[in-house]
Amino acid sequence: MSIKFSIKSVSIIIAIVVLSFYFLGVYWSFEPDRMNIKAMVTADAKADGVAPVIGYTTTTALIRVTEKLWNKPGGYLSNDAMPPGAFLDDIPAWEFGVLEMVRDMALAMRQGFSRSQSQSLVNQQLKEAQPRFNIDSTRWAFPSAESEYKKGVQALYQYRKELTDPKSQKAQFYTRADNLRAWLQQVEKRLGSYSQRLSASVGHDQSNTDLAGDSGAQQSTATASHVMLKTSWWKIDDEFYEARGAAWALLHLLKAIEIDFDGVLAKKNAKVSLQQIIKELESSQQTVWSPMILNGSGFGFVANHSLVMANYISRANAGIIDLNELLSKG
Repeated sequence: MSIKFSIKSVSIIIAIVVLSFYFLGVYWSFEPDRMNIKAMVTADAKADGVAPVIGYTTTTALIRVTEKLWNKPGGYLSNDAMPPGAFLDDIPAWEFGVLEMVRDMALAMRQGFSRSQSQSLVNQQLKEAQPRFNIDSTRWAFPSAESEYKKGVQALYQYRKELTDPKSQKAQFYTRADNLRAWLQQVEKRLGSYSQRLSASVGHDQSNTDLAGDSGAQQSTATASHVMLKTSWWKIDDEFYEARGAAWALLHLLKAIEIDFDGVLAKKNAKVSLQQIIKELESSQQTVWSPMILNGSGFGFVANHSLVMANYISRANAGIIDLNELLSKG
């Protein structure tokens, strides 16, 4: 009797633990809501006792987007070695998409937005912050990924503080069309890659256009004239959530750019173009009602969530290409 009781007790405990991990995993898998950048900037400026200056909004957006990696249910999950985090892959993919946009913006701020010209000095706080975001996102041993990211954010806070100090000339943020174009060109490549990877959920034959447009162009090794692109069934949801995370982060960064670069955008008559891009990215953040990411054929009976996401990403990317064209004109 005692043995049966012990086995029954152990079975109940195991069942409770498994169910607890399951429901905790479901809770941790909820994506963060969109943030109100204007409200956050107002609150931070009030708390700091300063008036927002050029660059304050973009820096604040970068800070808050990065902090959301650990300020959400479950914290930072990409380097979890214990359940239930170790068994989750959708949110870690989402985190990596956010991280990619954070890395691009941090580099743009270090190399472009904070410098007046090619021979100007690099801001020391951004020089400290930008490499911190490049650590392996899955690193859990000392130093862990999130500990490095937090150090990077602290350097961004210091940079923002220096921006608002009228007695200090250490930090600047230059809203020039060429600076903005350089960052947008990097965003184009990111979104183009996401669009291709999402479209590959159903598989398609793609012609090799690597050397198109330049008769004298060459490449290191020969490649096939046609290639079949097909995402593994096991990676469909990862590709979807990585793109969704990147779109979430980019959405907030562009809202900040709209504020800081208001004069440049107005001069180029490009504000409407930026606002349309933001709308496309907002559409990409609609609630996913399905319990799993479906991978139906393009015109099949079952939905294909990847193709829907690819549509919004492609439209946003087309808008960014048009915006870049507008910014290049005098």
